[in-house]
Parts: sequence; structure tokens; C-alpha cells
Amino acid sequence: MTAVQSATSREATAFSAALDVVGEVEPTVASAIRQELADQRSSLKLIASENYASPAVLLAMGNWMSDKYAEGISGRRMYAGCQNVDIIEQAAASRAKAVFGADHAYVQPHSGIDANLVAFWAVLAQRIETPVLADFGTSNIDDLNEAQWAELRSKLGNQRMIGMSLDAGGHLTHGFRRNISGKMFDQRTYGTDPTTQRIDYDEVRRLAREFRPLLIVAGYSAYPRLVDFAAFRSIADEVGATLMVDMAHFAGLVAGKVLQGDYDPVQHAQIVTTTTHKSLRGPRGGMVLCDNELAEHVDRGCPMVLGGPLPHVMAAKAVALAEASTPAFASYAQQIVANAKALSEGLLQKGTSLVTGGTDNHLVLMDVASSYGLTGRQAESALLDAGVVTNRNSVPRDPNGAWYTSGIRMGTPALSTLGMGQAEMTEIAGIIHEVLSATKAGTTTSGGTSKVNYDLDAKVRERAQERVKELLDKHPLYPSIQLG
Repeated sequence: MTAVQSATSREATAFSAALDVVGEVEPTVASAIRQELADQRSSLKLIASENYASPAVLLAMGNWMSDKYAEGISGRRMYAGCQNVDIIEQAAASRAKAVFGADHAYVQPHSGIDANLVAFWAVLAQRIETPVLADFGTSNIDDLNEAQWAELRSKLGNQRMIGMSLDAGGHLTHGFRRNISGKMFDQRTYGTDPTTQRIDYDEVRRLAREFRPLLIVAGYSAYPRLVDFAAFRSIADEVGATLMVDMAHFAGLVAGKVLQGDYDPVQHAQIVTTTTHKSLRGPRGGMVLCDNELAEHVDRGCPMVLGGPLPHVMAAKAVALAEASTPAFASYAQQIVANAKALSEGLLQKGTSLVTGGTDNHLVLMDVASSYGLTGRQAESALLDAGVVTNRNSVPRDPNGAWYTSGIRMGTPALSTLGMGQAEMTEIAGIIHEVLSATKAGTTTSGGTSKVNYDLDAKVRERAQERVKELLDKHPLYPSIQLG
């Protein structure tokens, strides 16, 4: 039984009372929060990047720790009166180091992109800024004259990175032009093999030898297979690059010891970033883990990149990391993968096309264009009508582009939190197949085939909604919390 399933009457009273207090000031907000719980209880959450935090994690965020400014790090703050923030930050960092086996942990980042920016600038500080300052005979950038400062800025802004392409499953924050990371680095991408749709490590090595990047970024948001981080480290070492891994999606699988050996990024990368709210099942936020050699640079994340840390969120991170250190969480992480494989097998048995032909981790990427003649946007909307929440996603070499897409991404962390198992995943695969088989592409106002409009058979939609309700009735969200 998970912490979400075992919510007590005390917690129910706490949330109900809290919303009463909020409602006395701003009833619109209280009403929306109540409605959100109702909405989440009425649909199957298959978004791979979402989960359900425990009541303890949620309650840790809603308190007066929010009122503190605490720039700096534990024991070295720019504001007085931060002794309790120090306790919380140290607890979260200690938990993170223990859970992941890391030399150092920095728990201040507010989000995944913040964590990545801290990591990027820590690497630049270690590899570029520190040596340049030494050449100038100082360790303080304020000692540089204008010409020296211009030279340093030029070198900081002229470095190279390689990362996974977006259509192969990479992330926007890994050096793409629409994100600030793409404006910081000269970036090249590695994709996947056209036949297997898996990472070709020989091709990554060839690209690294040719491009000679300062930074190699591994990790993904939509790649359904394991990544050999030992191989990535070998490539990085060969070309003198720093290896950074963004494990935002699969941090819970690392914490739960599902990913070990060559597949554990913390044991191979010099620096690892993550969110804390996906498979790790914590609050919305970020974190950086690193080797000791990078620790001093990472700890300068505030004010280098971040504003004041969020003590209430760090408190919730500490609680979530405490939960992640338990045997129950390890069992949960195992169930996530077992469920993803069951969902995958259920879809394959229906003849559905999956990217890479299956999964080894927490997510499944379905090619709805080749399977059902739909765009990802149409499939996403039709499934939502039926009570199944997913998100559209590109597939490798996607002919429909990044907006309409040809794929649907699904993940099992949230439903695993509710206690669902392989049998439920097989049932869900059947629901998905039935809905998409009964969905047809609509037409545009000019009579052409639409990439947005769709027609879903009403009887199929109603039958799917009934099946979804049956599953959720057996596996309720926060069952003891009744808000009235």
C-alpha cells in the first residue's frame, strides 16, 4: 500500500480545514483546488511526467517556511535567521546523497530547467572560468579589467554540447534553440538508429570525435529503453568532455535500484540533474547531484542562476526522499517497470506500433499515425474524452512535426502509485485500442483531412468511460480525503 492510498483521517481533516481557510479569502482558488482533486479522481493519469505525491509531501509545502529568504547555502546565507532552513536543506541533501549514492547534492533548483542551468554553468565555471582566472592571476572575476572580462565572456559563450535529438526522445533544455540552453552552446544532436530506433553508441562516439564538445548530455523525456551510461562516460572521457545526465524522468527508477550498474547515471556521470516530481514522487522542483570536483561550483547556483531558494519545497523534497529510501519505494519502482511492460505487451497484442517495439523503463511511446491513421493531437484528445490522460509526442523522424506529432507518450508511475498492476495495464491497453480504433480523422473547413478535428464513436466513448470508472473505483486517489 502506498502513502497515497493510506491517507488517514487526520490528513483528510488537514486538507479540508486548509481549503476552508483559503476559501474564506479567495473562494475561486479553493473551488479550483477542490475541482482538481475531483478531475484527477475521474481519469487515468498516463502522463509519464506526472505522479501523485503523498499527503506528507503535499503538507510539507503549505506552511510558513515559504516566508523565508535564504540565498546562499547552509551555514553561508545572505540573510540572518535561516537556522531552520539550514536544517531542512541539510536534511534534503543528506537524503539525496544516501538515496542516490552521490558525492554531493544541491536541492535548491525550482524546476528541471533550473537544475540544468545550474549544471551547465557549474561545468563552465570549472572547465572554462576557473582556468582563465588562474591565467589572469586571480580567482575573483571582479578583479578582471574590461578586456579580460570580454575574453572570459567570449570563451564562456563559445562552447560546444551534444545531446539527444528531440524527435528521438531528447529534451528542449538539452541545447535546442527555442530554449536558453541552445543560445548558450553550439549544439549538435545524436539520434537513434533508423531501423531499431535505439541509441547508436558508435554514432555518438563518431559525432563526439568530430565535434569535440565540452559537454555531452545524456538522458531523455521520451525514449523507452535503457541507456548505457558507462558507454557515454567512455565516449566523454575519450574526447575530454564532461558527462551530464538529465534523469528527470527516471530518477525514481534509480532511487528504487531498478537501474543499476551501467544504467545508473550517478555512478558514471560527473554531474546529474533531475526533477523531483515525476517517478521520484515528490514536490515540483529540481536537484543536482555531482562529483566532489564540481560541488563548489554547483553550490553557487544561487545567485549564479537561481533566485532565493524555496524552503517549503526543500522541506517537501526531504520528505519525498525519506519515502524514496524505504523498501516500499523500491517495490513501487519495480512495479512501475512491470506495469509499463504489461501496457506495452497489451498494445502490441492489439497490433499497435510502438517506438522501439516495447519498453524497458517507465514509458511507452505509441505511433498512432501508422497504427490508427491519426495525429498525436487527435489521439490525445480522443483518449481524454474517454477518461485517459496522455500527451502527444514526436516519434523519430516524425512526419507531422513537433506540434501535431505522430505519437502518444504514456507512463506508469502515477497509476502504479494507485496500486494498479499488470492486469489493470492489460485492461487499459484494451481501452486505448478500442477508443483509437473508433476514432477517425475529421475534416477542415475546406474539406481536407484535419490534423486536429476527429470523430469518436459515442458508444465507444461511453463504454470506455465506464471501464475507466471501474478501475478507479477499485484504486481510488487519496481515498480517505473527502472534501464535501
